[in-house]
Amino acid sequence: RAALDRATVLLSMTKGGKRIDNVWGSGGGQQSVKHLVKEIDMLLKEYLLSGDVLEAERCLQELEVPHFHHELVYEAVVMVLESTGEKTFKMMLDLLKSLWRSSVITMDQMKRGYERVYCEIPDINLDVPHSYSVLERFVEECFQAGIISKPLRDLCPSR
Repeated sequence: RAALDRATVLLSMTKGGKRIDNVWGSGGGQQSVKHLVKEIDMLLKEYLLSGDVLEAERCLQELEVPHFHHELVYEAVVMVLESTGEKTFKMMLDLLKSLWRSSVITMDQMKRGYERVYCEIPDINLDVPHSYSVLERFVEECFQAGIISKPLRDLCPSR
């Protein structure tokens, strides 16, 4: 009861939200989805420039949102689909492989990320005409690397 009373006082204070951020912090699940998506997008773009897998892994862990790692998987695969060269393909494969091996991304989060891409591939294909063939190739490479399971590979849509 005392904790609820204290929370009520903190919330009713002027600029109560800022006070709560200072008391309990605003990391992890306290951040908005929009903010997290931007952070993950920035993380992936920075990784493509630097090639530093360990830095990307550290940044992802600092976000403190393991329940949202499917967004990184989704964004990484979409970046592969939208890219024109082999560099992004190989780098994202290496990143996902590393995050998988270090258990930063769980099987469930990997599955959720790929399933989101599978659901949205018809829309993606409107903007990126070759996306189905690139997706099939990327999924096969991920399966060969042990990142995804056979059932998840078999779910991959094809034209």
